[in-house]
Amino acid sequence: MDKKTQITIRSKKLGVLIRDARLASRRNLKECAEAIGLKSGAAFKAFEEGRKSPSLPELETLVYYFDLPIDHFWSKETKSNTPLPIEALDLSKLWAIRQRKIGALLRQERTNASVSIRNLAHETGISSARIKAYELGDRPIPLPELEVLVSSLGGRIESFFDRSGPIGQWMTNEEAIQNFLELPEGLREFASKPINLPYLELAMKLSSMSKDKLRSVAEDLLDITL
Repeated sequence: MDKKTQITIRSKKLGVLIRDARLASRRNLKECAEAIGLKSGAAFKAFEEGRKSPSLPELETLVYYFDLPIDHFWSKETKSNTPLPIEALDLSKLWAIRQRKIGALLRQERTNASVSIRNLAHETGISSARIKAYELGDRPIPLPELEVLVSSLGGRIESFFDRSGPIGQWMTNEEAIQNFLELPEGLREFASKPINLPYLELAMKLSSMSKDKLRSVAEDLLDITL
């Protein structure tokens, strides 16, 4: 499959998932457009129809706005029905900052891969001028195009996710909750009891030790018990 076809198909699938998430959150097109700084509901509708695609910062903002795990937009699973977050954030300002950071990360990824803008343009079918504007943060990068650019450079889209900002911290918390829920029931029950906190702290300390240190601890324990 050529890169342009890959981008087109991904845009359509992404649009379906975005519309699904919006309907589940009972938001209208205008509300969603305003959340990510678009001028009209029609602009957001273009995302849902796959005619255009959001940038990663815009998608991260929608993830926060809809209260969804970000991997929802890479899966076929149904959307979350949990309540919307109530903390007020300047979402349009956040995604604008993220847009510039994404551009810087893309430039760094390309530099590390020793690939020129011209060669990357030839590989992906995205014009050099467009890539340069993306790297400078002058225009948002549609997610399917970002995925193709990162993939062509040998990178992973996950490395571009926000991990430090308010939305990134929220996504990290959501991921931690999901990981906890995937633990066997017995482990979840053990970890949820405050009385077991010292054992969990001990396990964390042991997990950070080197093999030699662990071997020394084990030998000391044997000396005590024998």
